[in-house]
Amino acid sequence: MKDKSSILAVGTVAIDAVETPLGKRDKCFGGSASYFSYAASFFTSVKIVAVVGDDFPAEYRAVLEQKGVDLSGIEVRKGEKTFFWRGKYKGAMNEAETLATELNALLAFKPLLALQDTQPVLFLANVDPEIQYKVIEQKKGSKFTVMDTMNFWIQNKLETLKKVLAKIDALVVNEGEARQLTGESNLIRAGEALRCMGPSHVIVKKGEHGVLLFGDEGFFALPAYPVKDVYDPTGAGDSFAGGMVGYIAKTGTYDFATLRQALIWGTVVASFTVEDFSLERLIRLKPDELQQRYNDFVKIIRL
Repeated sequence: MKDKSSILAVGTVAIDAVETPLGKRDKCFGGSASYFSYAASFFTSVKIVAVVGDDFPAEYRAVLEQKGVDLSGIEVRKGEKTFFWRGKYKGAMNEAETLATELNALLAFKPLLALQDTQPVLFLANVDPEIQYKVIEQKKGSKFTVMDTMNFWIQNKLETLKKVLAKIDALVVNEGEARQLTGESNLIRAGEALRCMGPSHVIVKKGEHGVLLFGDEGFFALPAYPVKDVYDPTGAGDSFAGGMVGYIAKTGTYDFATLRQALIWGTVVASFTVEDFSLERLIRLKPDELQQRYNDFVKIIRL
């Protein structure tokens, strides 16, 4: 275990069931905070704040512990089940069809931060914006706060979501969410409109078409890394955020130039995630493999 974490990540730790054209897993490790923290731990140390039921498998916990992730902020609720999601991907696997969502222990989740939670970087993974807001209110000393969200919260918790947006430094959304939040069909206009809601930096994910970055210093576009065999896209966005925020936390700088570099690392980490189910490919990933793919990607994007 590393001495002190530099990222505090708040989100879900879950049990998933996933089916894609290339296979099926009836039970596997999932959750936004799980993917994020594992990806970020390639760069720096992370502490998770989350809740699980007493059915949460010990082997899943061991996956994160072996990577040095601090799990002392995970609450175990006796007599309750862990958050569960079942999804199915078809065709090009651009979007999952949700077959079942069971909130379980997450329904009563009220995160309480410890006095020692002084990490400079805070990541609010995809979770109820009311939870995100309560965390921000408790952790006022963060140097850089990044947030993720999804269409469900935009549709059902918009006013609370806007309160969170006003207090963060960077927002990570996909292109559909960017359009939904702003009402703008053009992504450039959508990115600019999102910055007006509070965050100084906005990252818009476009899946296989790459990512866009908006900031005070301008605009940046990055293609996706070309992956030959996509087995399971679940957690790709969370892994992207983990690689990106992990690199930012490692450098300790939060400017536009650092974010541009961070997008490259996030893209590379996510490209490994989709090559197998759950966190299985990330678990096998070696630092030299990560560095080599980064080097290869840089050759692709730079003339």
